[in-house]
Amino acid sequence: MSLKLLKRLVKHLVIWPSIVKQYFPKESMLRIEKAIAASEKSHLGEICFVVESNLDTFDIIRNVSAKKRAIEIFSKFHVWDTAQNNGVLIYLLLADHDFEIVADRGIHHHVGNEGWEQISKEMEKHFKHGDFERGVLHGIAKITEHLDQYFPSDKENVNEINNAPIII
Repeated sequence: MSLKLLKRLVKHLVIWPSIVKQYFPKESMLRIEKAIAASEKSHLGEICFVVESNLDTFDIIRNVSAKKRAIEIFSKFHVWDTAQNNGVLIYLLLADHDFEIVADRGIHHHVGNEGWEQISKEMEKHFKHGDFERGVLHGIAKITEHLDQYFPSDKENVNEINNAPIII
């Protein structure tokens, strides 16, 4: 086992799931849920926020990255399974201080890698200052701009994915 892998393993073993509440107290999670709900009133897209404290030992040994884990979560919570292929996942992996935005092909076609990278850079500025809620809310607002533009709301705006943040 490499030193880098060993350090990552230790980092994931010493962080407890309760750490999520330090980064995102109940009030923060409620504000994020409300922001997602408000966002989804103006477009047909779906936004899902998932925060995970750490990975299990097996995932660390398999060298699962935040990106790979985000794709697994994208599938597990059916963010890809929206009528117009316009679901977007914001995934945070606290132990690695890493996050990913994963978008379904319908919205990704319009936004592209550069667009998601720009949103990520803006969110990261908030995260580096320790303002995780503001970073997530900023990401939701920027994602909303794209979904508003390419998937504006109509009369039958069905909520396909629960708006409540998911803690793993």
